[in-house]
Amino acid sequence: MDSREADRGKRQVVHSTYKKTKLACYLGFVTQAISANFAPLLFLTFYKTYGISYADLALIPLVFYVTQLIVDFLCARFVDRIGYRKCIVLAQITSGLGLVMLAFLPDLCPAPLAGILFAVVVYAIGSGLIEVLCSPIIEACPFDNKAGMMSLLHSFYCWGVVGTIIVSTLFFVVFGVANWRIMACLWAIVPLYNVYNFATCPIEPIVNDGDGMTMGQLLGSKIFWMFVVLMICAGASELSMAQWASAFAESSLGISKTTGDLLGACGFAVFMGLSRTWYGQYGERVDLSKFMIASGILCLISYILAGFAQWPAMGLIGCMLCGFSVGIMWPGSISISSAGLPGGGTALFAFLALAGDIGGAAGPALVGNISHLFGENICAGLLAGMFFPIILVIVLLRQRDGSFVSKK
Repeated sequence: MDSREADRGKRQVVHSTYKKTKLACYLGFVTQAISANFAPLLFLTFYKTYGISYADLALIPLVFYVTQLIVDFLCARFVDRIGYRKCIVLAQITSGLGLVMLAFLPDLCPAPLAGILFAVVVYAIGSGLIEVLCSPIIEACPFDNKAGMMSLLHSFYCWGVVGTIIVSTLFFVVFGVANWRIMACLWAIVPLYNVYNFATCPIEPIVNDGDGMTMGQLLGSKIFWMFVVLMICAGASELSMAQWASAFAESSLGISKTTGDLLGACGFAVFMGLSRTWYGQYGERVDLSKFMIASGILCLISYILAGFAQWPAMGLIGCMLCGFSVGIMWPGSISISSAGLPGGGTALFAFLALAGDIGGAAGPALVGNISHLFGENICAGLLAGMFFPIILVIVLLRQRDGSFVSKK
């Protein structure tokens, strides 16, 4: 009993010491969700206000994710030299500054699209830094249940997506979408406030000086490439459905856009958040790789349900089940990779983020192209998305049976 009380007391001290660190990282992921999802809510407004074509509007998410990919790659080389605290504080500043720029630059620039894209690049730099840095910051904290803490951290991205959609929609209903610039400035308060949290919270080194793997050692490790494949499949499994959920609900299931957004895109995010929150609270009792294998199988079932949906309810259930099933994939892959390569350091987390983003780009692209080949049939495209959870399960099974051996 004394030993249990001592352990409980130790945990309380650790959680108290790193309380501000957790809050800062949680708000960091909320900031990333705002950055990724606020501008797309304004596509129709940009079209009507500035006369920007749909083809040009498609540049906004493209520029955002390409900027993130570049930042992911650069982080592998430069973050350790500059320092975690400086980089993560810079992430909050650029995120907030970019959102403020979004409110003003389109009206100040001769070409509104150029102003929008410049703002997108600025806050995408912050988003990319957040994606790379928050996970290792939490991983370096001396928590017992690291996989659970990682899952809980990533749940805040989901809640950030839900909050961004609902709060922005309510603001537009009450004050009018014409006041979107005010909403952009209000969202900028989140990262700018978080500058203080990251500037003052305790941040531990992910590896001790001299103990980390070099980039050459990392790239030469067989197990590293297994983790890269795992992250690509995790990103693709998640975003293949997330990016197409709204269009799928509206075009294939025949329901209104508002209902499709709330039950499709927003419902997907809610169930993904519930999955991550549940694992964050109770993950200590569950074998992570077994849970991910089960999630991969459930993800496969969800894509089949959506792809063969005969009724709207069947398709929406498939969409929400997919959200729940992919919840553990991204944070779980990071936890498995970190445990498999404990000396990977910042470079490992940067390459994992890069791999996840590659999957996040490749998955939706595959769904879109297959849908086009089958006569703009999104159901057919979603069936192609089954490829990614199948590969994820195969890789996890090989990892469990020891087919990959770490070379450090």
